[in-house]
Amino acid sequence: MSFRIPLLSLLLAGTALGAQAAEPVLNLYSARHYQTDEALYSDFTKQTGIKINRIEGKEEELLERIKNEGANSPADVLLTVDAARLAQAHDLGLFAPVKSKLLESRIPAYLRTDDWFSFSTRARLIVYNKLDVKPEQVRNYADLAQPALKGKFCSRSGSHPYNISLLASVISHEGEPKAEQWAKGLVANFARAPKGGDTDQIKAVAAGECGVTIANSYYVARLMRSTDPADRKVMESVGVIAPDQKGNGTHVNVSGGGMLKHAPNPQAAVKFLEYLASDQAQRYLADGNNEWPVVASVKTTNPALKALGAFKVDQLPIGQLAMYRTKAQMVFDRAGFR
Repeated sequence: MSFRIPLLSLLLAGTALGAQAAEPVLNLYSARHYQTDEALYSDFTKQTGIKINRIEGKEEELLERIKNEGANSPADVLLTVDAARLAQAHDLGLFAPVKSKLLESRIPAYLRTDDWFSFSTRARLIVYNKLDVKPEQVRNYADLAQPALKGKFCSRSGSHPYNISLLASVISHEGEPKAEQWAKGLVANFARAPKGGDTDQIKAVAAGECGVTIANSYYVARLMRSTDPADRKVMESVGVIAPDQKGNGTHVNVSGGGMLKHAPNPQAAVKFLEYLASDQAQRYLADGNNEWPVVASVKTTNPALKALGAFKVDQLPIGQLAMYRTKAQMVFDRAGFR
C-alpha cells in the first residue's frame, strides 16, 4: 500500500523544520551555581527570543571540558567567578576577543580585558570579633600579620582562588618579598590550620574560635540578610571593615565571562554579554545575589550592600591581578599557608 502526501504539505513541513532549526540559541557553560541567576536567563530569553541551553559544573571541570571539546565545542559563553579562573581560561586559549562599544562604555577599563569581562564584584572584607579585637587593630590587610594578633587569625585554604587573588594584589602593589613577609605573618597568627569556607570563618570569629578573618562580601551580605536567628546572632557578634581606605583601597574580586573561541553562535554570545551589562541584569546580580554592579550608574536596593556602605575600591587592572596568581600560590606555599 502506498501513500501520497500533497506537495503543499511537504513544503509546509519543510518550512516548519527549517524554522525550528533556525531557532536562536545560546549555549552557556556556567560555574555560577546561584538560583537567583534563573531570573537573568529567563529575562534574556524574553527580551531577545534567544533560548539558553545551560551546562553547570565546577570551574576546573568546565575548563577541562571546553579544552577537550576543542573546535567541536558547542559552548558559546563561559561564566565563572574569580579573576584567577577567568585568566586561566584565557591562558588556555579558550576565549575569543570581543569588540563591543556597549561593553567598553559600561564596564570600567580596570574590570575588563580584551576577551573577558567582569559583570559583578565582591570585596575581600575584614571580619572581627567585637569582644576580642578592636577595629583600629584591623584597618588594613597588613594589620592581619602584626604580632598583636598572634593566635587570632583564621582563614580558608591558601590555595583557594579568593586568597590567591588577594595575595596577587599585594604582590602587584608591594612586590614579592613584602608579600611573602605578609603571608608568613598571617601563618604566624593562625588560630588554627586553614579549613572550611568563608562562612565558616565568619562563624568561627563570632564563636570566639578566632578573633579575625577575611571574607568575601557576598558571604557577609548573605548572613546579614538571613532570616535564621542563628545567622543574625553571628552578625551581631562581629564587626566588618573595608580595609586599606587610606591606601590602595579594598581588594575586589569578580564574577565574569567571555565568548569562547569556537562559539557556534557568536552573535548570540555578544548579545548575552551585553545583556549582562544592562541595568536590569546588573540589578539582578546585586539584589538577588549580593554582588556589587560594575556599571556605576546602577544603584542597588540590596539592604545588606547598602548597610556595608560605600568605600574606596582598589582599581588594580583585573588582567594585571590575574598575572600574578602563579607567583601568589608559590609565595603561600613557601610561607606554609596551605
